[in-house]
Amino acid sequence: MERLAEAVATFLFKYPPHLFRRGDLSLAPAFPPALIAAALGAGLVLLLLALRGVRTATPGRDRAILGALRGLAYLVLAICLLRPVLLLSSAVPQRNVLGILLDDSRSMRLADLAGMSRMEAVRRVFGDSAGSLTRALGDRFVLRFFRFAADAGPLGTASGLAGTGTRTNLAAALDAARQELSGVPLAGMVLVTDGADNSGADLTAPLLALRGRKVPVYTVGVGQERFARDLAIERVALPASALAGAGILAEVVIRVRGLGGNPVTVTAEDEGRIVIERQVEAPETGDVVRARLRLPPMAQGPHRLTFRVRPAQGEIVTENNEFRSVLRVRPGPERILYLEGEPRPEFAFLRRAVAGDSALSLVAMLRSAKGKFLRLGVRDSMELVGGFPTRREDLFRYRVLVLGSIEASFFTGDQLRMLADFVSRRGGGLVALGGRAALAEGGFAGTPLAEVLPVSLDAPIPAATGTGAVELSVRATAAGRLHPALQIWSTESPAGRWDSLPPLTSVNRLGALKPGATALLTGKVAGGSDVPVLAVQRFGRGTAAVFGVQDTWLWQMHANVSLEDQTHESLWRQVLRWSLDDVPDRVELSASPTRVAPGEPVVLRARVADEAYLETNDAQVTARVTTPAGRLVEVPLAWTLKEDGAYEGRFVAEEMGMYSIEGDSRRGNDTTRAATAALLVDDYGADVEQAELRAPLLRRIATETGGRYYPLADASRLAEDVVFTESGVTVRESRDLWDMPIVFFLLVTLLGAEWGYRRWRGLA
Repeated sequence: MERLAEAVATFLFKYPPHLFRRGDLSLAPAFPPALIAAALGAGLVLLLLALRGVRTATPGRDRAILGALRGLAYLVLAICLLRPVLLLSSAVPQRNVLGILLDDSRSMRLADLAGMSRMEAVRRVFGDSAGSLTRALGDRFVLRFFRFAADAGPLGTASGLAGTGTRTNLAAALDAARQELSGVPLAGMVLVTDGADNSGADLTAPLLALRGRKVPVYTVGVGQERFARDLAIERVALPASALAGAGILAEVVIRVRGLGGNPVTVTAEDEGRIVIERQVEAPETGDVVRARLRLPPMAQGPHRLTFRVRPAQGEIVTENNEFRSVLRVRPGPERILYLEGEPRPEFAFLRRAVAGDSALSLVAMLRSAKGKFLRLGVRDSMELVGGFPTRREDLFRYRVLVLGSIEASFFTGDQLRMLADFVSRRGGGLVALGGRAALAEGGFAGTPLAEVLPVSLDAPIPAATGTGAVELSVRATAAGRLHPALQIWSTESPAGRWDSLPPLTSVNRLGALKPGATALLTGKVAGGSDVPVLAVQRFGRGTAAVFGVQDTWLWQMHANVSLEDQTHESLWRQVLRWSLDDVPDRVELSASPTRVAPGEPVVLRARVADEAYLETNDAQVTARVTTPAGRLVEVPLAWTLKEDGAYEGRFVAEEMGMYSIEGDSRRGNDTTRAATAALLVDDYGADVEQAELRAPLLRRIATETGGRYYPLADASRLAEDVVFTESGVTVRESRDLWDMPIVFFLLVTLLGAEWGYRRWRGLA
């Protein structure tokens, strides 16, 4: 349809629409404008004289219609005499360079073009120097070929493509080619690709740079935009790291095409060993389906995970049925500070619930009397000997903070600000429990801590319930049943399991959810509406949760709960483990990307902060990479100058397999080690995971630079269009518009309409 519309427009207006967008309209009168104006005036006078002779029943209307039709015809003739022209800049032959960038990534091996691979099709069009397109382009330009995948480099001819790159980075390719050709008259670029960009890089800066130089990019799309029958893993939502000893929740996003509702089998493998297999129902018409897989506990260290969907019969492309990722399992224990203002069952049962989890180290402070605290789980006799920390450096050593029933007046103003900074700056997790001296009842409304919490503290509970304890029938929301913090049973948290739990009580006024917060558990008040019970939100670099009940221990000790029931223990372990997810260390080390092909560069990044978690720029940071063969490579990381506390270095991965990355930061006598990161090197290819042609992305590149998008089948039209450019060595030319077919059709239509009207009114 698009091609038909363009063909019709080209026929009517003589030139393709994109030339009008590229050029400027002007006038080049065949006669002096004054003479044309005089002729037009004389014609109008003669027309008025002729119209005076019209004698009909309605002379006014007939004269107006006939005059308008004849006048418009005269106006069209006058415009033709003014000789409208289209001014275009075109490249001077053999004085300009045309850059041709050819995709050399693994996705170009896919055979979805009538049994031919994308790479073979590109070679046929661009690989033969004697071919019609290459010859036509070579007649006007000096051609410079580039290959690109994760990076870009010079290429002799298209026959040298190998299709071995595992990543596609369009931003880096365009930027590298622009810089390489910066010293020559560059008329434009031709980008030939399937658009399977999986680098995550922002295209804005490279496109702005090209637009600034007025260099158009002509994009050529290779492959099918939509497979008729296909299964593809588009994405796997998986944490970068997890604590040892617990299951891991992975969400596999699968694109389904043409399966007619047949079930899809999804498997997850750890180092080649199947750890879970699940069937999910596919939609009838084809859509995206999500499979939630609960991976079993894994041993400490990096793990190479592979997610697969079983190929469907008749699938053309099966390379996108697989997704590979890396998961780092942390050993623990990770330290949690629990502050409680009074002896109560909730304190005892919560400690007992997590006591058997070797990955959690709960350090507890229980106020036994005014000014006196019982310290439990401390490392030595000096830990917390002075009470709750008064310095950020001391508080920030913990990763999660649990606040029990303790009033706001217990803290100084600076300590309340420290609590907020613990979440926003340090990136820690905060869990605020309900109780008679907690939340709004504890006077926290209006404090810095209130800003962190996911619910407002100033809204009263429903008037029908009074001001005492309120009994709540707790249920999981739709979001809660899928949230990692509530994966406390062997299957996804079903509504029926929550219905079987006894009610809990609350003495706290919890208001509405804040924007961006999520309610995981709600409670039904007798005779009232639902109120939030467990709500969470991101705040700054960390997370905050409110668990606004005072007796979750009833889910273990209630008469209706069996002795073997582990709901209470599992709940608190999962909530605290979730609170520990993504809590940063002082030195955070990562590899970008986390999976590459042999020989591809990897950027090693570190984020460095001091004891108060303020970013530092004067550290000496070193990363140590252990290759699969056991070889140790030291990579110094330098401050990037772009962001405080950010350091970078480059490393080229040559061997296949799993790499372990360690590092440390030195500032004077202070040496801080970073947690281990992992890197996977294989030749599978991450860009095949989104194997369909991404035409909208290529259209965006062409539109924002003044170029044009072509399917590969229409690439021959490049030779006609690429000559028109404002970049390089150009010449200005004008093209007549007065002889457009639309002008002839318009004149015939106007004069024919006038004659037809005269016949109808009996004037002919």
